[in-house]
Amino acid sequence: MQTSVLVVDDERRYRELLEMNLVRRGYRVRQAVDGLSALNAVEAEEPSLVILDLKLPDIDGYEVCRRVRAYSNVPIIMLTARAEQVEKIRGLDVGADDYVTKPFAAEELLARVDAVLRRSRAARPTAATFHSGDLHIAFAEHRVTLRGRDVELTPGEYRLLAELAENAGRVMLQDDLLSRVWGPAYPGATELLQTAIRRLRVKIEDDPHAPRYILTRRGIGYELAKD
Repeated sequence: MQTSVLVVDDERRYRELLEMNLVRRGYRVRQAVDGLSALNAVEAEEPSLVILDLKLPDIDGYEVCRRVRAYSNVPIIMLTARAEQVEKIRGLDVGADDYVTKPFAAEELLARVDAVLRRSRAARPTAATFHSGDLHIAFAEHRVTLRGRDVELTPGEYRLLAELAENAGRVMLQDDLLSRVWGPAYPGATELLQTAIRRLRVKIEDDPHAPRYILTRRGIGYELAKD
């Protein structure tokens, strides 16, 4: 079955450029011109990936991403003319998987599409579950619980926690985590990683300022504590 991509952009030239290149790569493409159409398409058609422009005529890409994340883990690549690091962090923070700045080379975007899809399909650890104290991860279900209650995580937060869990008891270097969780395009993006770590701690730690699970190894990286 063909991998389907939903392209969301109010600029016709970008929609057609993306569709032409994606179809050549073998993807099946559906277009949407605004946020509400995109939300309807995601819910009705369940695409394999969404390329989502930030600036839309009704609701912006951040809000579309936030609403999609309420019910779907479909990979999302943000597409925007804004290149500021804070905007990229905001997009990834609401649940986007990657971020491409306009204007872009078609081959770069296709490489990002391929990489995001590979990461979303990647096999999780051989162990079925992970336990540390009251924290439990069921990898096959992408489910995280704390004292028996579900913890709602964005896809990026889940991938980060799962990566730490796969290597529990080992210190993970910051650039290694960035590459494994967000891909090779984010070397040195320590602010992004620190933001994600802070959000994870708020969700799983009793005291985020004195963490029990996600430990900082200053100047090196992070470690998930084992029992």
